[in-house]
Order: sequence, then C-alpha cells, then structure tokens
Amino acid sequence: MNSITNNSMRMMERSMEFLWTKQVAMLDNIANVETPNYKPKLVTFEENFQAQLEAADHGRNRASKSSMRQAIEDASVSIEEIGETTRRDENGVNLTEQMTELVRNAYQLQYVYQSLTSDISALRTAIG
Repeated sequence: MNSITNNSMRMMERSMEFLWTKQVAMLDNIANVETPNYKPKLVTFEENFQAQLEAADHGRNRASKSSMRQAIEDASVSIEEIGETTRRDENGVNLTEQMTELVRNAYQLQYVYQSLTSDISALRTAIG
C-alpha cells in the first residue's frame, strides 16, 4: 500500500502519531495533578513539522514528492518537562489548562482520523 499512498495521507498518519503522543502526555499530567514535585510534560511538534515542510520546499512553488516525503518522515516530536510552578507542593500541573488542551487535541485527532479514513475509503472505491 506504500506505493499507493501519497504524501497527504502520510502527513495525516504522522499527525495522528504526534497528536496521540501529545494526548498521552496530557493524560499523564492530569493523572499526576496531585503528585508532589511532578513536572508536567509539554509535547510540541507543529513547529518542527512546519519547518521540515518549509525546508523541503526551498522557496519553490512545488517541492518534489521525495523531498516532501523525507520532510514528513524527518519531522519529530519534542517532549519537555515544564519546571515552572506556583503551587506549594511544587506540582506544575494546571488542571484547567490541561483539560482544555486535551479537548482541543482530541478534536484535532478526530478531524485527522476522519480525513484519513475518508481518503482510504475513496481509494477503496477507486480500486473497486
């Protein structure tokens, strides 16, 4: 199926991987909201993903399929511990912020999943 899938589908797959990693980190943060000295994890990938795609484009209108594919594969996730805290127990989890971000991330994950399944369905229809 690799030869059939295009960069758009692979980008959606990678986005789902990144979003899932972010979801797991936020769930860990929420689960540790009462753990003293817990440093919440912050997962970022959007900036790196965008930078990889822009680098592959090199300012041209169209980047080659192989350079775009490589950019998609080279994009990485960054997981950092946030050291700032205002709580007495030195726990840095802001529950409201985590819950809000969790919902936003879940919607993003759902949107990418629906787009990917729609593309796969269209492929199946085309194949017959």
